Amino acid sequence: MKTIPSLFLLTVASLFIGCGENGKKKTSPSLDTLPKNNPNFSFEGIKQDYTTNEELSFQITRTPNLKVDSIHYYINDKPIAKVLENTRITYRLSQEKFGKQIIKAIVFSNGESEENTVNIDFLPPNPPQILTYRIVNTYPHDIKAFTQGLEFFGDNLMESTGNGVGVSGSKGKSSIRIVNPKTGELIKKVELADSIFGEGATILNGKLYQLTYKNNLAYVYDMATLKTIKTLPYFQNMEGWGLTSDGKNLYMSDGSENIYVLNPNNFSKIDYIRVATNEKIVNQINEMEWVKGKIYANFFMEDVMGIINPKTGAIEGLVDLSKLRENVTQHVDLDVLNGIAYNKKSNTFFVTGKNWDKTFEIQLSD
Repeated sequence: MKTIPSLFLLTVASLFIGCGENGKKKTSPSLDTLPKNNPNFSFEGIKQDYTTNEELSFQITRTPNLKVDSIHYYINDKPIAKVLENTRITYRLSQEKFGKQIIKAIVFSNGESEENTVNIDFLPPNPPQILTYRIVNTYPHDIKAFTQGLEFFGDNLMESTGNGVGVSGSKGKSSIRIVNPKTGELIKKVELADSIFGEGATILNGKLYQLTYKNNLAYVYDMATLKTIKTLPYFQNMEGWGLTSDGKNLYMSDGSENIYVLNPNNFSKIDYIRVATNEKIVNQINEMEWVKGKIYANFFMEDVMGIINPKTGAIEGLVDLSKLRENVTQHVDLDVLNGIAYNKKSNTFFVTGKNWDKTFEIQLSD
């Protein structure tokens, strides 16, 4: 049996490759020099990975026939230096967000210019803490619920489901549900049209916000009645995955390494973070839950839960929950772990998955 640390290494590596289900695909961010049209210069002194407190220190290597009048340097399209000769450039990366950085140089020569770019990764310095858990209780869960979001509302659970198609060809129904967490009893349900794939959801200021996968809009409900108040378009064309709130703003994932901070009134972008460990940029962030100032998140196609610093994007903790999946009824449409709800009263987590017949109440420990 694999230990948690070795599982962690495999898990993080696998977050970048392969294909998911229901149209969600895993992609790997390019770590190579970006495509270019055979420029007459390259970068000298740049390595692949950097961490906190490290400086970029580099210059260009040019062909003998390239006369340099001036060089303009950029990071992520932000100007960082302008030199008249090929002098070495230094830049402290602590000014940037974790994740992929695009370094660009534009060389001006004899009234003409050409550019070249290279990618680097800026990563947190410390590895995630490996946490364990114990099962406190096991409760029934609707085996037909294709869970996309889970959150406590008073003593009950709010659950968002999607209309994913299983191996058997059976299609779920997108919905918002209020559920008794201990009996699995359905208290209230609102179903969406078959053309809508419901995704992550969260509650903020008496309103329930539910993402859609590919419709580029969010539904806003009155939490007391579950009546639709309005829909809000996303700030750009993107997929909707996970959603949570810090009590003031919304935090949304889209399947990339980004988590966006959004204004709940109009879904405009306030800020964003990029999620990473000390070894990799991590994408596929799925269902999310805000707990004591941190974001607890599922990763698509992985039976793990990560703890993300919402200010930096660093993954600070990891919990291996793969054993839970082994304890649910095994059937052809059984899908991935997806659903994290924190119970403040008991300081426990209720976790489940897509088409799981059980919800597990667990308590974390170091």
